[in-house]
Amino acid sequence: MKHIRLEIKNRVGYIIINKPKANSYEIDFMQLLSSTINEAITNSDVKIIAIKSELQKFFCAGADVKVFQQNTVCQNKEMVVQANWVSKQLSQCPKIVVALLNGHTLGGGLELALACDIRLSSDAHFFIGLPEINLGLIPGNGGTQRLLRIVNQSKALELLISGDAILPEQAFEIGLINQIYPQSDFEELSTNYLEKLAKGPLLAMKAIKESVYGGKELSLENGLKLETTLADALYETDDAKEGLKAFVEKRKAIFN
Repeated sequence: MKHIRLEIKNRVGYIIINKPKANSYEIDFMQLLSSTINEAITNSDVKIIAIKSELQKFFCAGADVKVFQQNTVCQNKEMVVQANWVSKQLSQCPKIVVALLNGHTLGGGLELALACDIRLSSDAHFFIGLPEINLGLIPGNGGTQRLLRIVNQSKALELLISGDAILPEQAFEIGLINQIYPQSDFEELSTNYLEKLAKGPLLAMKAIKESVYGGKELSLENGLKLETTLADALYETDDAKEGLKAFVEKRKAIFN
């Protein structure tokens, strides 16, 4: 059984994970996820990428602890390298990536979601957290660094050193979740959100992502220079021409 597949609908590429019981991963899983992400990135029919689980109770519970315990240290380091590569693919992807959380999102599963640009969640009763400290470890797939850049430093540190999990409502309150929807309407409302994004101009979305992520590591002066460079490159694009024409004609722009 193939645990990960790509489905495309209305310009949204859904990377669907289905590995019972908890979407726990090992190196083969991460290698398959990496190739599926690359498939979505290179497919011209995909403008927005979404990662979702087909399991009812889990988005992803992180690394398979039993496999991790049985592996040699060298094997576990190889798995961590692969997991970090997947997170890098997502964060540096030229397309916007959205995580759809509708079940427990723990450890490496939360690190996967943190590597995405946007996180949507249902209000179902499930847990979100980084419990690695309970194993005498720390997150190794970007959890400490990406969490710090999404929520405030004090809250990030608290979540990391306590290992405590929080509910979706709490995650929304601290800015870890972008949107939270009723469980009964989660699929419909998250689909509407994704398809609205997919109607936008791909090159402009790519430039915004590059400007935001690149600029936060720069001084304001250099960040503004980066923004100017990216903005200048868009003026002659078909999307910009369509956007300006649609504005003058008082209609909605139709982007490729």
